[in-house]
Amino acid sequence: MKPITIQAIHLHPIALPFVEVLRTSFGQDPFKAAVLVEVVTDKGISGWGEISVEVEPGYGAETIWTSQHIAKNFLLPKLVGQTIDDMTRVPKLMAHTRGNNHTKHGIEAAIWDALAQANDMRLADLFASYLPEGHASRGKAVVGVSIGIQPTIEATVAIIQKRLNQGYRRIKLKMQPGWDVALAKGVRDVLPDITLMLDANSAYTLEDADLLEELDEFNLLMVEQPLGDNDIYEHSKLQPRMKTPICLDECIKSNSDLKLAIEIGAGRILNLKPVRVGGYVESLEIYKTAVANNFPLWIGGMLETGPGRAANLAFASLPGVTMPSDISATERYYNPDLTEPPFVLQAGSTINVPDGAGVGVTMQQDRLAEAEARWKENEHYIPV
Repeated sequence: MKPITIQAIHLHPIALPFVEVLRTSFGQDPFKAAVLVEVVTDKGISGWGEISVEVEPGYGAETIWTSQHIAKNFLLPKLVGQTIDDMTRVPKLMAHTRGNNHTKHGIEAAIWDALAQANDMRLADLFASYLPEGHASRGKAVVGVSIGIQPTIEATVAIIQKRLNQGYRRIKLKMQPGWDVALAKGVRDVLPDITLMLDANSAYTLEDADLLEELDEFNLLMVEQPLGDNDIYEHSKLQPRMKTPICLDECIKSNSDLKLAIEIGAGRILNLKPVRVGGYVESLEIYKTAVANNFPLWIGGMLETGPGRAANLAFASLPGVTMPSDISATERYYNPDLTEPPFVLQAGSTINVPDGAGVGVTMQQDRLAEAEARWKENEHYIPV
């Protein structure tokens, strides 16, 4: 592996308008806020990563402001000047700072991209080089689509039908208290045979177990993270009461968390968000644990822009990712995105991994500058 030496790391806070706003139990924002990370090597290579944070600490504790503070003052000084030929070194260089997994992920992802480019490798193939034989990239990933909370069942069904017509075959609906059993029933009455799952984003407690059990009637693929975002134990009490598999998301922040969840039966499926666990090095360890335990796995998303989406797609193309991932086509969220070429839905509800080295997409500098300017105009935005 040809090493890279990190000459500089630049942070680019951006705001990118959504094609359609996604409403969850956390709320909604009019644009995607994120911090893009640009790692520049001594050979002039630019690797790109994405710190997928939000304006408020909703899904995770970090925000677009805190991530920049932690990166600038604690993480980047440990990395600039380092020579890297083994990605497992990178988390160790950042280990002195606890937590802040989203921030660490974005920085690590940019280094992955730069190292892959330096070795003229697709990022997917560099990931596979850290796995046992038999885990080469499939060159594409099976994907699904996520649909936010709508005002009515009729509006929900209309959007589902739109996504089905576009070629998506797995539908995820956001749910919240008061919009759960009636939602599942209303959709199933009209679309009894589609592959359907619900995502609660930690909106319930174990006291809601009786209500959640009612969802078993609707032949759901899974119910994602119904209970607390840091709770593994209470999921182990809920799962035996439900026939529907529980998919764990927010509460799995490390490989050790997954091992515990498997040991105590807290769920039957994992939504692996590399951003949530601090990067792709830890994601690869989680991947190996899931494969060893025949634990179904898919890759979740944080509405990433081009660099983040490309990296997640590369990971989702690995054969141990056994269920449709939340990596929709570019047009689902952004028009245009910050990178080219766009990701396009293919036959079989799949998206192809780009052929180019690294993440395989090219940053459009004019769009990046526009997105940075938009953030400066909106940096005092307060969600309502």
